Amino acid sequence: MPTLFDPLTAGELQLANRIVMAPLTRNRSPGAVPQPRAATYYAQRATAGLLVSEGVAISQQGQGYADVPGLYAPEQVEGWKRVTAAVHAAGGRIVAQIWHVGRVSHVSLQPDGRAPVAPSAIRANSKTFLVDAGGNGGFVATSEPRALEPAEIPGILDDYRRAARAAIEAGFDGVEIHGANGYLVDQFLRSGSNRRGDGYGGGIENRARLLDEVVAAVAGEIGGGRTGIRISPVTPANDVSDPEPQPLFEHVARALAKHGLAFVHVIEGATGGPRDNLPFDYAALKRAYRDAGGSGAWIANNGYDRALAERAVASGHADAVAFGKLFISNPDLVRRLRENAPLNAWDAKTFYGGGDHGYIDYPTLD
Repeated sequence: MPTLFDPLTAGELQLANRIVMAPLTRNRSPGAVPQPRAATYYAQRATAGLLVSEGVAISQQGQGYADVPGLYAPEQVEGWKRVTAAVHAAGGRIVAQIWHVGRVSHVSLQPDGRAPVAPSAIRANSKTFLVDAGGNGGFVATSEPRALEPAEIPGILDDYRRAARAAIEAGFDGVEIHGANGYLVDQFLRSGSNRRGDGYGGGIENRARLLDEVVAAVAGEIGGGRTGIRISPVTPANDVSDPEPQPLFEHVARALAKHGLAFVHVIEGATGGPRDNLPFDYAALKRAYRDAGGSGAWIANNGYDRALAERAVASGHADAVAFGKLFISNPDLVRRLRENAPLNAWDAKTFYGGGDHGYIDYPTLD
Protein backbone atom coordinates (compact mmCIF):
# COMPACT_ATOMS: atom_id res chain seq x y z
CA MET A 1 0.00 0.00 0.00
CA PRO A 2 1.34 3.47 -0.85
CA THR A 3 2.05 5.95 1.91
CA LEU A 4 2.06 9.74 2.06
CA PHE A 5 5.83 9.68 1.82
CA ASP A 6 6.21 7.54 -1.31
CA PRO A 7 7.10 9.19 -4.63
CA LEU A 8 4.42 9.80 -7.23
CA THR A 9 4.38 10.45 -10.97
CA ALA A 10 1.75 12.97 -12.05
CA GLY A 11 1.94 13.35 -15.82
CA GLU A 12 5.37 14.80 -16.50
CA LEU A 13 5.82 15.78 -12.84
CA GLN A 14 7.99 13.57 -10.64
CA LEU A 15 6.98 14.18 -7.02
CA ALA A 16 9.12 13.18 -4.04
CA ASN A 17 6.08 12.46 -1.86
CA ARG A 18 2.29 12.63 -1.94
CA ILE A 19 1.88 15.73 0.23
CA VAL A 20 0.72 18.76 -1.75
CA MET A 21 0.61 22.38 -0.66
CA ALA A 22 -2.79 23.72 -1.68
CA PRO A 23 -3.13 27.16 -3.30
CA LEU A 24 -3.38 29.88 -0.65
CA THR A 25 -4.25 33.50 -1.36
CA ARG A 26 -1.97 35.74 0.73
CA ASN A 27 -2.39 39.25 -0.83
CA ARG A 28 1.27 40.22 -0.62
CA SER A 29 1.98 41.12 -4.26
CA PRO A 30 1.45 44.89 -4.71
CA GLY A 31 0.93 45.82 -8.32
CA ALA A 32 0.24 42.10 -8.98
CA VAL A 33 4.01 41.46 -8.89
CA PRO A 34 5.45 38.73 -6.61
CA GLN A 35 7.90 40.19 -4.11
CA PRO A 36 11.26 38.73 -3.01
CA ARG A 37 9.72 37.48 0.23
CA ALA A 38 7.51 35.17 -1.86
CA ALA A 39 10.63 33.27 -2.94
CA THR A 40 11.46 32.68 0.73
CA TYR A 41 7.88 31.65 1.54
CA TYR A 42 7.64 29.01 -1.17
CA ALA A 43 11.20 27.72 -0.76
CA GLN A 44 10.54 27.17 2.96
CA ARG A 45 7.77 24.76 1.95
CA ALA A 46 9.58 23.03 -0.92
CA THR A 47 9.73 19.65 0.83
CA ALA A 48 6.13 19.14 -0.29
CA GLY A 49 5.88 16.76 -3.20
CA LEU A 50 4.17 19.57 -5.08
CA LEU A 51 3.56 23.23 -4.34
CA VAL A 52 0.52 24.80 -5.97
CA SER A 53 0.96 28.56 -6.04
CA GLU A 54 -1.58 31.03 -4.80
CA GLY A 55 -4.10 31.95 -7.48
CA VAL A 56 -2.45 33.91 -10.30
CA ALA A 57 -4.62 36.13 -12.50
CA ILE A 58 -4.46 35.51 -16.24
CA SER A 59 -5.36 39.13 -17.03
CA GLN A 60 -6.35 42.33 -15.27
CA GLN A 61 -9.96 41.43 -16.03
CA GLY A 62 -9.35 38.16 -14.19
CA GLN A 63 -8.09 39.96 -11.07
CA GLY A 64 -10.46 39.78 -8.14
CA TYR A 65 -8.51 40.75 -5.03
CA ALA A 66 -6.00 43.45 -4.22
CA ASP A 67 -2.31 42.52 -4.18
CA VAL A 68 -2.83 39.14 -5.81
CA PRO A 69 -0.11 38.26 -8.35
CA GLY A 70 -0.57 37.94 -12.08
CA LEU A 71 1.03 36.29 -15.11
CA TYR A 72 0.13 38.83 -17.77
CA ALA A 73 3.00 41.36 -17.60
CA PRO A 74 6.79 41.02 -17.98
CA GLU A 75 7.52 42.26 -14.45
CA GLN A 76 5.23 39.56 -13.06
CA VAL A 77 7.07 36.86 -14.97
CA GLU A 78 10.38 38.20 -13.66
CA GLY A 79 9.04 38.16 -10.10
CA TRP A 80 7.95 34.55 -10.45
CA LYS A 81 11.35 33.55 -11.84
CA ARG A 82 12.86 34.33 -8.43
CA VAL A 83 10.23 32.15 -6.76
CA THR A 84 10.60 29.13 -9.02
CA ALA A 85 14.40 29.32 -8.90
CA ALA A 86 14.32 29.30 -5.09
CA VAL A 87 11.92 26.34 -5.00
CA HIS A 88 13.99 24.33 -7.46
CA ALA A 89 17.20 25.14 -5.57
CA ALA A 90 15.50 23.65 -2.50
CA GLY A 91 14.59 20.51 -4.44
CA GLY A 92 10.90 21.25 -4.89
CA ARG A 93 8.33 21.22 -7.67
CA ILE A 94 5.83 24.05 -8.19
CA VAL A 95 2.89 24.74 -10.51
CA ALA A 96 1.09 28.03 -11.00
CA GLN A 97 -2.62 28.11 -10.27
CA ILE A 98 -4.01 30.22 -13.11
CA TRP A 99 -7.40 31.81 -12.57
CA HIS A 100 -10.01 34.20 -13.79
CA VAL A 101 -12.29 35.27 -10.95
CA GLY A 102 -15.25 36.27 -13.13
CA ARG A 103 -17.86 38.08 -11.05
CA VAL A 104 -15.92 37.83 -7.76
CA SER A 105 -14.25 41.20 -8.24
CA HIS A 106 -14.70 44.92 -7.77
CA VAL A 107 -14.83 47.75 -10.27
CA SER A 108 -11.74 49.32 -8.67
CA LEU A 109 -9.70 46.29 -9.76
CA GLN A 110 -11.02 46.09 -13.30
CA PRO A 111 -9.62 47.79 -16.43
CA ASP A 112 -10.94 51.38 -16.60
CA GLY A 113 -13.26 50.66 -13.66
CA ARG A 114 -15.56 48.52 -15.77
CA ALA A 115 -17.94 45.91 -14.37
CA PRO A 116 -16.56 42.42 -13.72
CA VAL A 117 -17.62 39.73 -16.20
CA ALA A 118 -19.66 36.62 -15.54
CA PRO A 119 -21.70 33.99 -17.38
CA SER A 120 -24.82 35.93 -16.41
CA ALA A 121 -25.45 39.35 -14.87
CA ILE A 122 -26.04 37.91 -11.39
CA ARG A 123 -24.21 39.53 -8.51
CA ALA A 124 -22.40 37.17 -6.13
CA ASN A 125 -23.39 37.40 -2.49
CA SER A 126 -19.72 37.41 -1.61
CA LYS A 127 -16.82 39.70 -0.73
CA THR A 128 -13.46 40.64 -2.14
CA PHE A 129 -10.34 42.09 -0.55
CA LEU A 130 -9.26 45.69 -1.26
CA VAL A 131 -6.38 47.84 -0.01
CA ASP A 132 -6.90 51.58 0.50
CA ALA A 133 -4.46 54.40 -0.21
CA GLY A 134 -3.07 54.07 3.29
CA GLY A 135 -2.22 50.42 2.77
CA ASN A 136 -5.03 49.10 4.95
CA GLY A 137 -6.80 46.00 3.70
CA GLY A 138 -10.36 44.88 4.22
CA PHE A 139 -13.25 42.95 2.69
CA VAL A 140 -16.02 44.64 0.67
CA ALA A 141 -18.99 43.42 -1.34
CA THR A 142 -18.37 42.36 -4.92
CA SER A 143 -19.55 44.58 -7.75
CA GLU A 144 -22.48 43.98 -10.11
CA PRO A 145 -21.18 41.96 -13.10
CA ARG A 146 -22.15 41.97 -16.74
CA ALA A 147 -22.72 38.87 -18.85
CA LEU A 148 -19.94 37.91 -21.24
CA GLU A 149 -20.77 38.14 -24.91
CA PRO A 150 -20.06 34.95 -26.89
CA ALA A 151 -17.56 36.88 -29.02
CA GLU A 152 -15.49 37.64 -25.91
CA ILE A 153 -14.87 34.04 -24.93
CA PRO A 154 -12.12 33.32 -27.50
CA GLY A 155 -10.16 36.23 -26.02
CA ILE A 156 -10.41 34.72 -22.55
CA LEU A 157 -9.20 31.39 -23.90
CA ASP A 158 -6.23 33.24 -25.41
CA ASP A 159 -5.55 34.78 -21.99
CA TYR A 160 -5.40 31.27 -20.50
CA ARG A 161 -2.99 30.17 -23.22
CA ARG A 162 -0.73 33.16 -22.70
CA ALA A 163 -0.74 32.72 -18.92
CA ALA A 164 0.14 29.03 -19.24
CA ARG A 165 3.02 29.87 -21.57
CA ALA A 166 4.15 32.66 -19.25
CA ALA A 167 4.14 30.21 -16.33
CA ILE A 168 6.54 27.92 -18.15
CA GLU A 169 8.69 30.92 -19.13
CA ALA A 170 8.75 31.88 -15.43
CA GLY A 171 10.12 28.47 -14.52
CA PHE A 172 7.00 26.74 -13.18
CA ASP A 173 6.86 22.98 -13.68
CA GLY A 174 3.27 23.26 -14.91
CA VAL A 175 -0.05 24.89 -14.12
CA GLU A 176 -3.23 24.15 -12.22
CA ILE A 177 -6.35 25.60 -13.82
CA HIS A 178 -8.59 27.08 -11.14
CA GLY A 179 -11.96 25.51 -11.89
CA ALA A 180 -13.24 25.67 -8.31
CA ASN A 181 -14.64 27.88 -5.54
CA GLY A 182 -17.12 29.93 -7.50
CA TYR A 183 -14.73 31.65 -9.91
CA LEU A 184 -15.30 32.04 -13.65
CA VAL A 185 -15.02 28.41 -14.80
CA ASP A 186 -17.09 27.24 -11.83
CA GLN A 187 -19.64 30.02 -12.40
CA PHE A 188 -20.27 28.65 -15.89
CA LEU A 189 -20.69 25.12 -14.52
CA ARG A 190 -23.37 25.94 -11.94
CA SER A 191 -26.98 26.62 -12.85
CA GLY A 192 -27.25 29.04 -9.94
CA SER A 193 -24.84 31.45 -11.62
CA ASN A 194 -25.29 30.49 -15.28
CA ARG A 195 -28.63 31.45 -16.83
CA ARG A 196 -27.35 31.77 -20.38
CA GLY A 197 -29.47 30.81 -23.37
CA ASP A 198 -26.62 30.14 -25.81
CA GLY A 199 -24.17 27.26 -26.26
CA TYR A 200 -22.58 27.98 -22.88
CA GLY A 201 -25.78 27.69 -20.85
CA GLY A 202 -28.73 25.41 -20.24
CA GLY A 203 -27.89 21.71 -19.97
CA ILE A 204 -24.84 20.19 -18.33
CA GLU A 205 -22.90 19.75 -21.57
CA ASN A 206 -23.29 23.41 -22.47
CA ARG A 207 -22.44 24.68 -18.97
CA ALA A 208 -19.29 22.51 -19.00
CA ARG A 209 -18.23 23.82 -22.41
CA LEU A 210 -16.05 26.65 -21.11
CA LEU A 211 -14.19 24.34 -18.73
CA ASP A 212 -13.51 21.92 -21.58
CA GLU A 213 -12.31 24.73 -23.86
CA VAL A 214 -10.05 26.21 -21.17
CA VAL A 215 -8.46 22.83 -20.48
CA ALA A 216 -7.99 22.18 -24.20
CA ALA A 217 -6.39 25.62 -24.65
CA VAL A 218 -3.94 25.20 -21.77
CA ALA A 219 -3.06 21.56 -22.47
CA GLY A 220 -2.64 22.41 -26.14
CA GLU A 221 -0.21 25.19 -25.22
CA ILE A 222 2.03 23.44 -22.65
CA GLY A 223 1.01 19.78 -22.80
CA GLY A 224 -1.50 17.82 -20.77
CA GLY A 225 1.29 16.26 -18.73
CA ARG A 226 2.08 19.65 -17.24
CA THR A 227 -1.57 20.66 -16.75
CA GLY A 228 -3.81 20.02 -13.76
CA ILE A 229 -7.18 21.35 -12.65
CA ARG A 230 -8.91 22.03 -9.34
CA ILE A 231 -12.64 21.45 -8.94
CA SER A 232 -15.05 21.74 -5.99
CA PRO A 233 -18.26 19.79 -6.64
CA VAL A 234 -20.33 20.90 -3.65
CA THR A 235 -18.71 24.00 -2.23
CA PRO A 236 -20.98 27.02 -1.74
CA ALA A 237 -17.95 29.33 -1.95
CA ASN A 238 -18.64 32.69 -3.58
CA ASP A 239 -22.36 32.01 -3.83
CA VAL A 240 -22.36 29.18 -6.38
CA SER A 241 -24.88 26.37 -6.33
CA ASP A 242 -26.32 23.61 -8.46
CA PRO A 243 -29.18 21.24 -7.60
CA GLU A 244 -27.54 18.23 -9.29
CA PRO A 245 -23.80 18.26 -8.57
CA GLN A 246 -23.28 14.50 -9.02
CA PRO A 247 -24.24 14.22 -12.71
CA LEU A 248 -22.68 17.61 -13.43
CA PHE A 249 -19.27 16.72 -12.06
CA GLU A 250 -19.27 13.15 -13.33
CA HIS A 251 -19.74 14.69 -16.78
CA VAL A 252 -16.85 17.06 -15.99
CA ALA A 253 -14.68 14.11 -14.90
CA ARG A 254 -15.33 12.25 -18.14
CA ALA A 255 -14.57 15.38 -20.16
CA LEU A 256 -11.30 15.92 -18.28
CA ALA A 257 -10.18 12.35 -18.94
CA LYS A 258 -9.60 12.99 -22.65
CA HIS A 259 -6.98 15.72 -22.08
CA GLY A 260 -4.20 13.58 -20.60
CA LEU A 261 -3.87 15.75 -17.51
CA ALA A 262 -1.15 15.52 -14.86
CA PHE A 263 -3.65 15.67 -12.02
CA VAL A 264 -7.18 16.42 -10.88
CA HIS A 265 -7.39 18.24 -7.53
CA VAL A 266 -10.75 17.82 -5.77
CA ILE A 267 -12.05 19.91 -2.86
CA GLU A 268 -14.26 17.61 -0.81
CA GLY A 269 -17.15 19.42 0.87
CA ALA A 270 -17.31 23.16 1.58
CA THR A 271 -14.00 24.91 0.94
CA GLY A 272 -12.37 25.53 4.31
CA GLY A 273 -15.48 24.18 6.02
CA PRO A 274 -17.34 20.92 6.66
CA ARG A 275 -16.57 17.93 4.47
CA ASP A 276 -20.18 16.71 4.60
CA ASN A 277 -22.12 19.89 3.78
CA LEU A 278 -23.94 18.14 0.91
CA PRO A 279 -24.19 14.48 -0.16
CA PHE A 280 -21.67 13.60 -2.85
CA ASP A 281 -20.03 10.35 -3.96
CA TYR A 282 -16.34 11.16 -4.52
CA ALA A 283 -15.50 7.53 -5.27
CA ALA A 284 -18.01 7.61 -8.13
CA LEU A 285 -16.45 10.85 -9.38
CA LYS A 286 -12.99 9.28 -9.49
CA ARG A 287 -14.41 6.14 -11.08
CA ALA A 288 -16.06 8.20 -13.84
CA TYR A 289 -12.68 9.79 -14.56
CA ARG A 290 -10.78 6.50 -14.59
CA ASP A 291 -13.43 4.65 -16.60
CA ALA A 292 -13.21 7.37 -19.26
CA GLY A 293 -9.44 6.83 -19.52
CA GLY A 294 -8.20 9.53 -17.16
CA SER A 295 -4.77 8.63 -15.81
CA GLY A 296 -3.77 11.81 -13.95
CA ALA A 297 -3.00 11.72 -10.25
CA TRP A 298 -6.06 12.20 -8.04
CA ILE A 299 -5.44 14.80 -5.31
CA ALA A 300 -7.91 15.11 -2.42
CA ASN A 301 -8.25 18.28 -0.33
CA ASN A 302 -10.16 19.89 2.54
CA GLY A 303 -10.11 19.11 6.22
CA TYR A 304 -7.45 16.42 6.09
CA ASP A 305 -5.26 15.61 9.06
CA ARG A 306 -2.42 13.09 9.18
CA ALA A 307 -4.58 10.07 9.94
CA LEU A 308 -7.25 10.83 7.36
CA ALA A 309 -4.62 11.55 4.71
CA GLU A 310 -2.80 8.30 5.43
CA ARG A 311 -6.04 6.34 5.05
CA ALA A 312 -6.95 8.15 1.83
CA VAL A 313 -3.65 7.26 0.17
CA ALA A 314 -3.41 3.71 1.55
CA SER A 315 -6.96 2.88 0.46
CA GLY A 316 -6.60 4.34 -3.03
CA HIS A 317 -9.20 7.02 -2.37
CA ALA A 318 -6.56 9.51 -3.49
CA ASP A 319 -3.05 9.38 -4.92
CA ALA A 320 -2.02 12.47 -2.94
CA VAL A 321 -3.50 14.84 -0.37
CA ALA A 322 -3.33 18.65 -0.38
CA PHE A 323 -3.06 20.66 2.84
CA GLY A 324 -3.82 24.38 3.05
CA LYS A 325 -3.77 26.29 6.32
CA LEU A 326 -1.47 23.70 7.92
CA PHE A 327 1.20 24.70 5.39
CA ILE A 328 0.80 28.38 6.28
CA SER A 329 1.90 27.80 9.86
CA ASN A 330 4.13 24.76 9.30
CA PRO A 331 6.67 25.33 6.55
CA ASP A 332 8.19 21.95 7.46
CA LEU A 333 4.82 20.18 7.41
CA VAL A 334 6.19 17.15 5.56
CA ARG A 335 8.71 16.46 8.34
CA ARG A 336 6.13 17.08 11.05
CA LEU A 337 3.71 14.62 9.44
CA ARG A 338 6.45 12.03 8.97
CA GLU A 339 7.53 12.30 12.61
CA ASN A 340 3.99 12.87 13.92
CA ALA A 341 5.38 16.01 15.57
CA PRO A 342 3.24 18.79 17.06
CA LEU A 343 1.92 21.39 14.63
CA ASN A 344 2.13 25.18 14.93
CA ALA A 345 -1.19 27.00 15.22
CA TRP A 346 -1.89 29.57 12.52
CA ASP A 347 -2.73 33.21 13.04
CA ALA A 348 -5.76 33.95 10.86
CA LYS A 349 -5.25 37.71 11.25
CA THR A 350 -2.14 37.44 9.07
CA PHE A 351 -3.65 35.34 6.27
CA TYR A 352 -4.42 38.26 3.95
CA GLY A 353 -2.02 41.13 3.36
CA GLY A 354 0.83 42.35 5.51
CA GLY A 355 4.55 41.64 5.48
CA ASP A 356 6.86 38.97 6.83
CA HIS A 357 4.89 38.31 10.03
CA GLY A 358 2.62 35.33 9.61
CA TYR A 359 4.20 34.68 6.22
CA ILE A 360 7.84 33.64 6.51
CA ASP A 361 8.43 33.70 10.27
CA TYR A 362 6.71 30.50 11.46
CA PRO A 363 9.19 28.27 13.31
CA THR A 364 10.47 24.92 12.07
CA LEU A 365 11.59 21.93 14.09
CA ASP A 366 15.13 22.08 15.45
